[in-house]
Amino acid sequence: MGTSSDDQYPQGRHRTFYTLWLGAFITGAGYSMTMPFISLFINELGNFSHFQLNIFSGLAFGATFVSQAIVSPLWGNLADRKGRKLMCMRAAGVMACTIFCIGLAQNVWMIIALRFLQGAFSGYINNATALMAGETPRSHSGWVMTAMTTAGVAGNLVGPLLGGVLSGAFGYRIPFFITGILMFLNFLGTTFLTTEHFTPIKKGKMKPLGQIFQELDNPATIITMFFTTMVVISSSMSITPIISLYVKSLMHNQGNVTLVAGIVAATPGLGTLVSASKVGHTMDKIGPKVVLRTGLAVAFVLFIPMTFTHSPWSLAFWRFLLGLANAALTPAIQTVLTLDIPTEAFGRIFSLNQSFQAAGAVLGSIIGSVISGLFDYPMVFAVTGLTLLVNFIVVMFVMQKRRES
Repeated sequence: MGTSSDDQYPQGRHRTFYTLWLGAFITGAGYSMTMPFISLFINELGNFSHFQLNIFSGLAFGATFVSQAIVSPLWGNLADRKGRKLMCMRAAGVMACTIFCIGLAQNVWMIIALRFLQGAFSGYINNATALMAGETPRSHSGWVMTAMTTAGVAGNLVGPLLGGVLSGAFGYRIPFFITGILMFLNFLGTTFLTTEHFTPIKKGKMKPLGQIFQELDNPATIITMFFTTMVVISSSMSITPIISLYVKSLMHNQGNVTLVAGIVAATPGLGTLVSASKVGHTMDKIGPKVVLRTGLAVAFVLFIPMTFTHSPWSLAFWRFLLGLANAALTPAIQTVLTLDIPTEAFGRIFSLNQSFQAAGAVLGSIIGSVISGLFDYPMVFAVTGLTLLVNFIVVMFVMQKRRES
C-alpha cells in the first residue's frame, strides 16, 4: 500500500482512512472468497447440463449487478445529501445478512434472489472511496484512489486462496458464513471508528446532475470514463464466473481443483498489489490519463497469450501480469473523475460510475457464460481482449479531440 506522510490527509483523518481501507479489504476478500466457487456450489444443488451450469453461474453473478445498476444513482443522490458514511454502513450491514443467508440456500433460485437483494444495497468500496476523495487534498488524489483500490485488490488476493482452502476442507457453504460475520464486523467498525466532515445539503439546493455536466469543461471525458469503467469491469467479470470451470477442464478434473482455481483467481490481485503503490505515485506525477492509456494497451496485449494457454499455471502467470496492468485502470478512472468534477457531486458521480461498473459486471458475466456455453473457454478471453482494444481506441480518440479543442 505504500507509506503516506501526514500532509496527505487532513489532520485527524488517519483512523478513518485505515478503517475504510480495512473495510474495503474485508469487502473484497468476502466477495472473492465466495464468488470464484459459486459455480461449483451451484453444481452441488442440482443435476445441471454444461450449458445450464454456465447460464446459472452467470445469472448468480449478474443478479447483484442488475439491481446495483438500477438503484446506485438513487443511493448517490442520498449520499450527496446525507453523507457517504451512512452509505458505507448500509452496504456493510445488508451484505452481512444476505451473504450469510446464501450459505443457507437450498436451490439455485435462492442464491440468485439473495444476490439480487445484495446488489440493491451494495456499494461499500465505492462509497468509501468517495468519502476519502472528499477528505483528501487533490494533489494526493492519485495516491489515495490507488490506495483504496489496493484495499479491495488485496482482499481479492487473499479471498480466493482462503476460499479455496475452506471450500476444499469444509464445503462451499462455510466461506459464506465467515464472510457474513466479517461484514458485520466491518459494519461495526465503519459505524464507530470513522468520521466524515460533511455538511448536509438540502434537496432543494442541490444542483441537478444535468446542470453539473453542462458546467464541466469537458463532459465527454467523464462519459468516456463511465464507458471505460464498464469495459474494464466487463473484462474481469467475463472470466470470473467460468474460471473454476476452466481450470477444472485444464486439469482434466484431476487434483485439487478448488485450490488451483483459487490461485489462478488470485494472481491478478497479486500483480495489482505489487504495482499499485508505484502506479499511484506515478499518476500524481504524470497524470491519470497517460497511465490509463498505457494500462488499456498492455491489458489488451496480455489477453492474446491467455487465449492460447493450455495449462492453469501459465494462465496464472499471464493473469499475474494482467494484474500489473489492472493497477492502472480503475484508480486512473476514479482519479480523472475526482479531478474533473466538483466535490458536491462526488456521491452522485461515483454512484453513477458504480452503475456502469454494475452494467459491466452484468455484461461481462453474460458474455462469459454464453460464449463459454456455446463455444469454449478460450473464446471468452479472445472476445474480452477485443473489447479492451476497442476501448483503448475510443479513449485515444476522445483525448485527442480534447487536445485539439
